[in-house]
Amino acid sequence: MESRAEIFQLSINFTPVRISWRAPGLLQKSESRNGRGGDFATQRISILSSQLISISVNLDSDSDKKTMEEWSIVHKVALLGFLGALIFGAVANKTHFCIMGSISDWINMGSRVRFRAWMLSIGIAILGSQAMGQFGWIDLDTTMYRGSSFGLAGFLIGGILFGVGMTLGAGCGQRTLVRVGGGNLKSLVVLIVMAITAYMTLRGLLAPVRIDIFGPLSIDLESQGISNQGIETILAHWVGVSGQTMAIVVALVLGLGTVIYALKDKGFRASGDNILAGVTIGVLVVGAWYATGVIGNDDFEPVPVEALTFVAPTGNTVNYLMTWTGAEINFGIAVVLGMILGSFLYAVFSGNFRVEAFANRADMRNHLVAGVLMGFGGVLSFGCTIGQGVSGMSTLALGSLVTLLSIMLGSALTMKIQYYMLDDGFWSSLRQSLADLRLFPAPK
Repeated sequence: MESRAEIFQLSINFTPVRISWRAPGLLQKSESRNGRGGDFATQRISILSSQLISISVNLDSDSDKKTMEEWSIVHKVALLGFLGALIFGAVANKTHFCIMGSISDWINMGSRVRFRAWMLSIGIAILGSQAMGQFGWIDLDTTMYRGSSFGLAGFLIGGILFGVGMTLGAGCGQRTLVRVGGGNLKSLVVLIVMAITAYMTLRGLLAPVRIDIFGPLSIDLESQGISNQGIETILAHWVGVSGQTMAIVVALVLGLGTVIYALKDKGFRASGDNILAGVTIGVLVVGAWYATGVIGNDDFEPVPVEALTFVAPTGNTVNYLMTWTGAEINFGIAVVLGMILGSFLYAVFSGNFRVEAFANRADMRNHLVAGVLMGFGGVLSFGCTIGQGVSGMSTLALGSLVTLLSIMLGSALTMKIQYYMLDDGFWSSLRQSLADLRLFPAPK
């Protein structure tokens, strides 16, 4: 008699969800997915939902074993992204990691404890990613962050718009996904609007604005003898030292500097959740670079070298879900889905799942505007608080630093304006807010 191990086989693939039951004994000629035929009777129940997980339970001693080596590189990398995002979503939900919230704590209460968690994640991401680059494991110059076309206007305006949007919508891209997983219907609306706007900005109605207006404003660094927009590349060009030496110096200064900044505060060191969030996110960004840059480095089926980002991938995810029969999953889509599921699982098992809806029309209006601003601004600036703020910063790209500061400015300015508008008009509130941020003379 055949052993149970020979009879039962479980395989998990990134293909349409398909549950199959095959019983040996009745003769029927059929051809399996790998092209090999066999004599068996097939009773099949097919459930098509997402193209994320396929589970096949086969009762056929002659069935081929589907191992991970047989998967395509794209599917391997996507699975790793999905699993990493599961962890990210759960940890972000547990620790209440929110970059908009950290800026709010700083602006409104003078507390930078949560802000230090963001800085810790940036420092870890820089050190880990640059170490892999120095060892030759990955080539960060191939990423979208370090191109020779420096879109200063897009980084500034897009970053500010994103910062305004994430404040109106009570969270950036990653926080929106986490809140959706926790049952927040307001964030679901933001997610849908942000995704549609992002896709329109990438390939649709708003693409000409991005390409025809902001494209010509970009600075061509190669015309000035600079190969890319890496901070160390620009400094090395000015100082006259090797780029590799300068990369080590800049990575140590920025990486260790942000880690030390985060850990020197007693309040932060006493906050286990914030340390957990910062370490987890920093490590996951490094892991994402490894997954796409090392595991995904295949001569026949190369995967784009990318890390975690949550604006453009949301647009691609919506398009994927609408056209999944003709689409293929990728790293970014898997990360978006994993973030939502990870947050959802934590919320359910911790008893924190809550359905939350809009309080009034003004609340809904703010969230709709937030989705538009984050979708357009995030694509224009090449990322969000995680995409540019952590993943991009880990490449030492100057554009990432400009975007990070612009997002912070847009968010802080919006918070100040909202506060002053409780008692004053918009223009007076704007001037007072700029004065508070030391960007404009104080009104007399």
